[in-house]
Amino acid sequence: MADAFAFDRNAPRKARYDQLDMQCLALLSDADPVANQANFAALVHMAFGWHWVGFYRVVKDELVLGPFQGPVACTRLFKDRGVCALAWARNEAVVVQDVDAFPGHVMCSAVSRSELVVPVRDAQGQVRAVFDVDSAVVADFEQEDADRLQRLIDTVAERLIDEPLPGHA
Repeated sequence: MADAFAFDRNAPRKARYDQLDMQCLALLSDADPVANQANFAALVHMAFGWHWVGFYRVVKDELVLGPFQGPVACTRLFKDRGVCALAWARNEAVVVQDVDAFPGHVMCSAVSRSELVVPVRDAQGQVRAVFDVDSAVVADFEQEDADRLQRLIDTVAERLIDEPLPGHA
């Protein structure tokens, strides 16, 4: 089945996003959101080859590492610190062209040079996780990347989250 999800990394990004859009719903068919997060991260990694892609889940007042593709990552991220926390707090995608110029950047990998973080929202619009993408290239992300990933995440969000927030059951 994995062979069915091959990408041409030399194709324009728009073409790879279009292919992601077509393949994603079929791939994320499991009832388990962790399995779907793992496959989503793998699919995005296959499509673009970015340094690191993965999820941080909202657990109480922290972001806790979820499924990812790439090198070892920070296990916990805290409110009010870093790009992931900013996307969580703002409930919107955040693009950082140069992580070294971002105040309070949390460096999980010295190879990361630019970052894109997209919120994963439940049906009520509450952020339940963030999808974090790091590139080894400065200014690798544009607003179009944020828009396309946000649209895709919004489309499949119910397959990526399913448990009520603690204290909200």
